[in-house]
Amino acid sequence: MSGIIEQVKTSLDALTQEYETITHNLANVSTAGYKRRCNAFSKSLEEQMTGSETYSPGNIELNSSLDFSQGNFFETGRPLDFAINGKGFFVIETPNGPLYTRNGIFQRNQNGQIINSQGRIVAGEGGLITIPDDVGVSQVSVSNDGSISAGGITIGKFQLVDFGDNEAKLVPTGDSCYRMPDENIQPVAAENSIVKQGRQELSNVKMIEELVDMIMVSRLYEANMKFIAARKVVSSSITSAAMA
Repeated sequence: MSGIIEQVKTSLDALTQEYETITHNLANVSTAGYKRRCNAFSKSLEEQMTGSETYSPGNIELNSSLDFSQGNFFETGRPLDFAINGKGFFVIETPNGPLYTRNGIFQRNQNGQIINSQGRIVAGEGGLITIPDDVGVSQVSVSNDGSISAGGITIGKFQLVDFGDNEAKLVPTGDSCYRMPDENIQPVAAENSIVKQGRQELSNVKMIEELVDMIMVSRLYEANMKFIAARKVVSSSITSAAMA
């Protein structure tokens, strides 16, 4: 019996992790460029979910991953808002190495450099991208390939990269940014990506689907707890009978 209880406790831990993943997704439903986290778990709890009065515990195996499917675009009209249509990431420079993001909400710092909302510099193919002091951000324009002009003069080009089949190995670092794993994985130049100016890529979280998953996880958790309680009652009855 103790083996079954331990199995159910393992399922409870997995369901707790799944619940935390869902709430994290819901908390970022409005975060530009956010990619939903997934715990695709398999379970043998069909009897509980179909309304049977009997319940058989099952293993729940979590396989965590990131869903990098493209979110919808929202038109903002801001000259320094950019979205990537297709595969690829903007490159963000940090003292600890480059980060990668789909969040293209940028601004200009006091040195004229294009930075993200955390003040980190956005990388260009040939180095820093600097908007001249005498040019307003309203005069900044971007072509489909990421080339940037200010006041009619080309000032640089966004560095856009892609990880191909290794995309799923990227590690979240917060603020819709990702870093390369410790493995020897290098990005390549993104192909067929189109940069859209004056737009933000919305989170790819689908609220209704997440809420449905949350209800299912809650029901499964409750079923497991009821199973443990019932087993404890049975165990207590057997012990009392043996002592009588």
